Amino acid sequence: MDIEQSRTFLAISAHGSFLGAARQLHITQSTVSARIQRLEEELGARLFVRNRSGASLTPAGRRFLQHAKRLVLTAEQARHEVGLPNQYRATLRIGGRIALWEGFLLAWVGWMRHTATDVAIRSEIGFEGDLMRQLVEGTLDIGLIYTPSHSPGLIVEHLFDETLVLVSSRPDDVKPGKDYIYVEWGPGFYDKHAHSYPDLERPPQVVNIGWLGLQLILSNGGSCFLPARMVESFIATGSLFRVAETPEYIHPAYMVYPRESDNPVLAQALEGLRQLAKNTPLPEY
Repeated sequence: MDIEQSRTFLAISAHGSFLGAARQLHITQSTVSARIQRLEEELGARLFVRNRSGASLTPAGRRFLQHAKRLVLTAEQARHEVGLPNQYRATLRIGGRIALWEGFLLAWVGWMRHTATDVAIRSEIGFEGDLMRQLVEGTLDIGLIYTPSHSPGLIVEHLFDETLVLVSSRPDDVKPGKDYIYVEWGPGFYDKHAHSYPDLERPPQVVNIGWLGLQLILSNGGSCFLPARMVESFIATGSLFRVAETPEYIHPAYMVYPRESDNPVLAQALEGLRQLAKNTPLPEY
């Protein structure tokens, strides 16, 4: 068996379908099927049951799951760690949504670099689907996301709540205007936003990340809902204005990590994130 077979197996188990795995891996569904067929032939066991709702693991597939994770993890660790200088004892891989890198994760990385100088850190920006896949595969140690999915072997822990507020480039706005930008903060935000603005016409501008919405209103004017944490400094300098008497939406942020891990610095990294989320001084090590 090869690593790509194991990656494909893990992608199917994460998405629950061969088609979902094909889309995630950017390959054809026939390639996914061929890889799994070869893997099943090599293992001498059927790994998935395919039905109308997708694909589910067989008992043999569930037994292979941890082995597949270890195979992929070992390959990734070898690729990233073999070339590290001798002064580094471990590598920590963390990924998150770009809004969570704004201030929060940057501060955490600074703390890690100060308190764990012998740890190499690999940082990534990604969306939920990619980050969850990497966590399932074992190629990511920690993922910080807004809408996590649950998977065997992973812990989903609530970290803190963002407060999404409506900000504008103009001080006299009272509601979303013609240049309002809708940010896709997920289905929870969509439902609350639709309830607050049932008569709002479809916005002419839609973006899939808050950072892009922020850049657009700073460059071209307009308004959008963004985390209060992200826009605090812009409001303080008068670059943006909080639109008064408009709704605020709570948007939870989570950290996802493996239930079992051999990484010697994972516990320290998680505790630092928890303390930072509580707005308390980071622990000394």
